[in-house]
Amino acid sequence: MEQKTNFRVRVMKYAHQLFKSTKKSWRYCMLKAWELYRLAKKMRAGVVRFVFEKADGSIRIANGTLINVPAGSTMGGKKITKPSYKTFAYYDTDKLEMRCFKIENLVTIY
Repeated sequence: MEQKTNFRVRVMKYAHQLFKSTKKSWRYCMLKAWELYRLAKKMRAGVVRFVFEKADGSIRIANGTLINVPAGSTMGGKKITKPSYKTFAYYDTDKLEMRCFKIENLVTIY
């Protein structure tokens, strides 16, 4: 039963963070939060191609995975730290290192 509530908690925390940072409708934030959850789920199974907006405004097409990465972990400097719901961390298979992006900047998943 623990696992079933965990993913719902994660989705709600993502949605709440999106709502605070974007001021968009709760419906939009929930849709985006579920999209982030599905991205993480796909990444735990293999390499996923997705698009996000970088901090400088440019678009980045990335290939990433979460295989062998603890669920919900983020980057604090170069080490993996406790979960954060402001960013989404993943292992970049092109750059061969951990990367992250702000959750509100996810554009699409292929």
